[in-house]
This record gives sequence, structure tokens and C-alpha cells, in this order.
Amino acid sequence: MENHDLEINKSNRTTTSLSSENTSITKMGTSGMSYNIFFPRAYIANFLAIVIMLSVFVDFAVTTRITGGSDPSIMKVGDMYYSTGSDGASVYVHSSSTLEGLGADGSGHKVWSDNAGRGEVWAPEITTEGSTTYIYFSAGTGANHRMYVISASNPLGPYSSEQKLALPDDRWAIDGTFFNYGGQRWFVWSGWAGARARYIISQPRESWEQGDSPLVNEGPEAIIDPSGQLHIVYSANGSWDNKYCLADLRLRAGGDPTYVWDWYKSNGCLFGSHQDRMMSGWDATLYIDGPGHNTFALPNGDIGNSPGGTNRIPFVFHGVEKGTPYSWGNRAIFTGSFVWWSKTTYSRKNVPGDASNQGYSFKFFE
Repeated sequence: MENHDLEINKSNRTTTSLSSENTSITKMGTSGMSYNIFFPRAYIANFLAIVIMLSVFVDFAVTTRITGGSDPSIMKVGDMYYSTGSDGASVYVHSSSTLEGLGADGSGHKVWSDNAGRGEVWAPEITTEGSTTYIYFSAGTGANHRMYVISASNPLGPYSSEQKLALPDDRWAIDGTFFNYGGQRWFVWSGWAGARARYIISQPRESWEQGDSPLVNEGPEAIIDPSGQLHIVYSANGSWDNKYCLADLRLRAGGDPTYVWDWYKSNGCLFGSHQDRMMSGWDATLYIDGPGHNTFALPNGDIGNSPGGTNRIPFVFHGVEKGTPYSWGNRAIFTGSFVWWSKTTYSRKNVPGDASNQGYSFKFFE
């Protein structure tokens, strides 16, 4: 079985396309997208590709359970939060004035149904560009998983019919997400490696991101740190196992998002439940097993609105409460927080470019 990488591509909105299983990145125009962790969108895959001191802590309560489920995606528009999710056959949007309220009964609206019967509708991502809201999601069984997009003038809909993203090579792709950076539109996703206009930015090559086959890098989320550097926070290891965790890709200052060696990977999990897989100086979770697939709940879903400062910043992730058997069905969505952690060195060996890079990282909290 092939591994899942991250890929990125420049993106065009007109011809939507996606590709899959590495983390890849792709530049996007008005029409195209691709999968893997590539850059413009990232797919759950075995590699990532790109087509990116707290001085005072604020007291926070232990993590709050929002609702059952997985793969959260949240944005804030004005005074309201909007989240999207899937039951495997339909896409829903929830709204609330608080993060915790997104799990309340009656907050959800069905905005799309899988009338074509593709199956396995996974991990919708909600964002805006201009006055339009977009939801990206994957659908299709087995090797048929591809990325799709729907759009609306209001986060609650009504939404357009789905369009398939035209990612390079038309291969398996999941977990795609869109963002603007450096005057370019990007799509990053998790997928399988391909040979065309996609750029792999990460593969699960480190011992701490290797578990049961297939090896996985997925769930990429972009954010910009206080120094202006791009990060792709992604999930390593399979979501079916409690070794699932969050790790970071940091683009070096002045780096090219499409060049894999301009990305520096954290030297271990930054948010996980296995201490032996954590980056040195980072502690495993106390209450949640296998935390991963996070969302930063940015205003308008725009990384240009990434938060700075030294206080704890809310974020949302999924996992399984410790003491509960670890399974997909037992996953739930939780609030947490993070702080920007300055002067953090990521190091590597036997690859082109500098052996180490210093910059901001993350300290995540339940």
C-alpha cells in the first residue's frame, strides 16, 4: 500500500483539481488544485509536499469537549464561529457565538449531500475568499478518493453543486486546504506521490512518524507565525492508532514553498500522547489519546489573520479521551490552546540546505 505524503501546488480556482497521498503543495489559479501535501492543498498522505518564549502563561481550564466526531474545521466571521463536518454521506455547517456552542443541538445545517453515491465523504474544510465561502472535501471509496469544492455567498448556504478539483495526475487525495501566501494562492493536501505540477513537502520518513502501514502525513493546516514565517501543522501516523499526533513544517525565511528542502520539520511530535515520539522538551498529553487533525479557527479562515502575542491562543483538535478504547467511533472534538514558542531549532541530516533552522514553534495544551 502506498504511503500518504503532503503536497502543495499553486492554485487556479477555475479549473479545480486535486491530487493525493503525499503532502504536496500547488500554486492555484482560478481553476486548479492538487493533492498530497503539496502546496495549495494537502492530502492525507505519506509525505508532505509544497505546490510552511512564552514569558507569561494565562491559566486555562482543561480541554473542553465540543462534540463527538473528527477532523474539525472552523473559521470566525464577524462575531460568529462556523464549523463544517461530515457524517460520511453529507456535509454540515454549524454556527455559534462560541467554540463550545458549535456542538449544541440545532446548530447544524446540512449543506450538501452525496447524491452521486461516491461514498466516504471526509474532512471538509471551510474558508472564505473575498465574499465567497468555500468548503473543500474528499469523496470516493478506496483509490477513488478525490477532492471537491462547493461555494456559497453565506457560510450557512445555500451552496453550489460540487466541482471536482483538477489536481495534477488525478490521483487519490484527501484533507486539502487552501490559503493565500506571498501573493500566491496555494492548495495543500495529503496524497500519493505524482510526477506533474505538484510539490511534495513532507514524507513520513522519521521514526516518530512511522507506525502501522500505510505511513501517513495528513490534515495539513497553514498558519503564519509572529515573524511572518509560514507553517504547515500536520498529523503524523494513522488516525486509527493512538500514536496519531501533530507535527510542524516551518518554511525558512525567504524560502520557496515548492522546494522541499526549504521546509524544516519538527524533531518529533509537538502534541501527542506517546512520550517516546515527542520532540525533546515537549510533554505528552495527560487527558487525550492520539490528538490530531487540528484547526486554528482563524478569522475568515485566512492565514493573513494568524494570531500573534504571548498569551495562549484557542485551537481545536480531535482525539479520544484517555481511559476510552481508541477507535474512530470514540473520537471527539475538543478545544485546546497553544502559544508561539520562539527560538526553537529544527535539525536534519544528510539532505541539501542548512542542517538546522531556528524560529517559532508551538506549545500545544489540552
